Amino acid sequence: MSDPDSPASNPLSARPAWEVDFPYDRVEAQHVSRREFAKFLVVVSGGLTAGSGWVAVKDSVLPEAPRVTDVRLCSLSEIPGNGMKAFALPGSGEPAILIRLGDGALRAYEQKCTHLSCAVFYDALSSRIECPCHRGAFDPATGAVLAGPPPRPLRSYPVEVRGDDVWLVADRPEGQKASS
Repeated sequence: MSDPDSPASNPLSARPAWEVDFPYDRVEAQHVSRREFAKFLVVVSGGLTAGSGWVAVKDSVLPEAPRVTDVRLCSLSEIPGNGMKAFALPGSGEPAILIRLGDGALRAYEQKCTHLSCAVFYDALSSRIECPCHRGAFDPATGAVLAGPPPRPLRSYPVEVRGDDVWLVADRPEGQKASS
């Protein structure tokens, strides 16, 4: 008979003591074969190809978005002289500002700084559109960058006065007039 305490009959005794106390078995299932890796690459490549194809043909498959119509923003009396009024763009809900300059001219801009999308505001004392995050500044008449890190001007929106109301004018083809 064999001795139960002999190394030949007990495989654990051949291991170092730490392996007996903390067994760690490597399972071959954790390894990825070349064939499995190739299958994964084919699936991912196929998904990327299908996604790229959808982006390429979606304009011909989906109908064009409806054109935005003119929208009444407020009355002239609601905007203080040399002041601003915040509003949300119809359809998207993006924040925007309507500015009444000292000379009475009206300008509308997106309320996101072109640097890191911080909310901008019109400062009547300095006659500038200010970004408080990184001290960016824009010209209220043109939206051009005056100071700071913003890389491009603010996006502007066309507005017009009809009677005592201020209207956000939808983009139109060249030469087409707004309806009154």
